[in-house]
Amino acid sequence: MSPVLRLLNRTSLVTQIVIGLVAGIALALLAPDIARDLGFLGKVFVSALKAVAPVLVFILVMASIANHRHGQETHIRPILWLYLLGTFAAAVVAVVAVVASMLFPSHLALTTDQAALSAPGGIVEVMQNLLLSAVDNPVNAFLNANFIGVLTWAIGLGVALRHAGDTTRTVVEDLSNGVTLIVRVVIRFAPLGIFGLVSATLAQSGLDALLGYLHLLAVLIGCMLFVALVMNPLIVFWKIRRNPYPLTLLCLRESGITAFFTRSSAANIPVNLALSERLGLHEDTYSVSIPLGATINMAGAAITITVLTLAAVHTLGIAIDLPTAVLLSVVAAICACGASGVAGGSLLLIPLACSLFGIPSEIAMQVVAVGFIIGVLQDSAETALNSSTDVLFTAAACQAEERRSA
Repeated sequence: MSPVLRLLNRTSLVTQIVIGLVAGIALALLAPDIARDLGFLGKVFVSALKAVAPVLVFILVMASIANHRHGQETHIRPILWLYLLGTFAAAVVAVVAVVASMLFPSHLALTTDQAALSAPGGIVEVMQNLLLSAVDNPVNAFLNANFIGVLTWAIGLGVALRHAGDTTRTVVEDLSNGVTLIVRVVIRFAPLGIFGLVSATLAQSGLDALLGYLHLLAVLIGCMLFVALVMNPLIVFWKIRRNPYPLTLLCLRESGITAFFTRSSAANIPVNLALSERLGLHEDTYSVSIPLGATINMAGAAITITVLTLAAVHTLGIAIDLPTAVLLSVVAAICACGASGVAGGSLLLIPLACSLFGIPSEIAMQVVAVGFIIGVLQDSAETALNSSTDVLFTAAACQAEERRSA
């Protein structure tokens, strides 16, 4: 083995990612033209993750269910409850933070121009879209990275193959191992991909577009940090009954950093699956809960929807009372579960929350546009919270069950 490969094997992936991050920032500051040209490295990395994620989810979930033996324990139900609890708690935190900051409320520069975007018109439409996604053509689901449809077909085929012969189930398991190996190879290129993403983003956008929205960004990121470092550890402590911070910080470091730069919960699924394996979690559990979390566990999305909606409310001078704030938390949590696992997926659900306050769609879509302006940091922080929480809650449920069985 060459000295370079030996050095790479001795250096942890997180350390390599930090090196790529620092190198990307330095290149963007010193040679922005070269940094823009190297942006294709980041695009290739993210494209590779997005390409392999649907196949990985389909094969792993199908193999896990097909090879599940009667009497084997899985812990999907408590993980689902943790996902829902964490998402609702995040929405409540966002409401409290915004109400507490009413002395210095966030104001948006809104005009009469309407953004050329399409958003759902109500919760019924959101639920209809979820159902239509679940029964989507499997080929179309793979092509469009419709993870709800991919999960539906994987579960259906997995249940059907439970009654297949041992040889068939062995083939499915071998196929799962092969896809997992491909994913590990892709993940090894994360430092190079993040180097390209950071250098190109800073060279093209910089931070100039964010200066006018520093207060809004502070509220958004402050809420996400509070959920990541206070609320989630409290939930985990309630579940495992011991110090939650070693596990919390590990998930933030190993999963959150990568998710911050890929800005896609779906693209970070392979990273979370690899981390779950290193943590020694139950494979039949995490092979289902991690892909599921990428579609419904959206605490960061709930915060984004709540904060930006209340910023529009303050800007337009609309009064808000406690019952309405609670209702907004519930709606934001439901909307967040319907947000797509791609960059900016939560922003198109803001008009639905704005409709609670009678805000017209043309104004609400301008709030969405503001979200895209600050998305360089907002969406990155949101995805880091969403994706790291998938592993955190899965590990908490598995460890709680181990403690109960001991």
